[in-house]
Amino acid sequence: MKTFTTLMIALLAAVPYVAAHGFVSQIKIDGKSYKGNRPASSGMASPIRAISSQNPNHHANNPALTCGPDAKKGSQVAAANPGSKLEFHWNAADMSRWPHNTGPVLTYLAECTGTTCDKFDASKAKWFKIDELGKRSNGDWAQQDLYEGKPLTVSLPSNLKAGNYLVRHEIIALHLASTIGGAEFYPSCTQLKVGGDGTGVPSANELVSIPGAYKDTDPGIHISNPYGTGKYTMPGPAVAKLVAGTPGNNSGDDNNDDDTQNDDGDSKPAPTTTDASSAPTPSPTKAQNNTSGHCKRAMQKKKRASFVDDEIIADSDIIEEKREPGALEAGYGRRHFSRVMGRFASHAASI
Repeated sequence: MKTFTTLMIALLAAVPYVAAHGFVSQIKIDGKSYKGNRPASSGMASPIRAISSQNPNHHANNPALTCGPDAKKGSQVAAANPGSKLEFHWNAADMSRWPHNTGPVLTYLAECTGTTCDKFDASKAKWFKIDELGKRSNGDWAQQDLYEGKPLTVSLPSNLKAGNYLVRHEIIALHLASTIGGAEFYPSCTQLKVGGDGTGVPSANELVSIPGAYKDTDPGIHISNPYGTGKYTMPGPAVAKLVAGTPGNNSGDDNNDDDTQNDDGDSKPAPTTTDASSAPTPSPTKAQNNTSGHCKRAMQKKKRASFVDDEIIADSDIIEEKREPGALEAGYGRRHFSRVMGRFASHAASI
């Protein structure tokens, strides 16, 4: 009983800290730094589009998947060149570390056709993928770097045609992905003007609309065991062919050892394309728009515990994400229990 009481006190004390999610707090382009506005703030000049909330975005047809919830155009456009190194820093709104470590990180580009990107309507964007990061050879996801307070770096294609581009950096957190609609999407868009004399462009069948590139039932978004050791299927289209030869970028083939199949052995899906002129524009719903209780409800469905060596041990479903009005932007979050959930997932599997 003493052990049980001690464990419950520790878990309850940690509950406020599992609420944090995050945003791109800074991007460095070839060493030059641009800071992003904290969620629900847009007063600072920045090329990073400001978002209204750091909460997770659920469901693949959610309009917030384009550039984040209520994303506002930035007043700046950052200069870049073909091959430029883009360094993305993710934090919680209180500037603590990114709280998740399970799931892929994807990067897309879209040309801002007919205008500069500070005036471009991102809902009309046609995106092509330039990078995808999944599991590494040691079994950790690349997202683990963000969890440890490190940035992730992506290079622009080395032969990219000069022009105006949005770069979309996206984290998909999979700790609740065993439930359809449980995956958490965190997109962020930064406005670029790319110089140089490159000629590289994506082919028409490599372009997708977002939302439109994913489905909630895709094998890389709905996963029976997010902590399994099997191969993982990257969601969305394949990395565009123009990326080939760009140092440092993962073109899909680089990730085949760990990232292209799930535990059931599904093969990588063909690129998905969506015609924005014919596809219906999804409308926000209460369930989609950053519902603060979504994680809580998903976790409540599977509360249980395992007994190991006469001591009670919480499994991946016992930790509940508690929400309070304003708590996220007030800075209550510190860490998520992704790591704890992974540690005890093997116990859950035996129940």
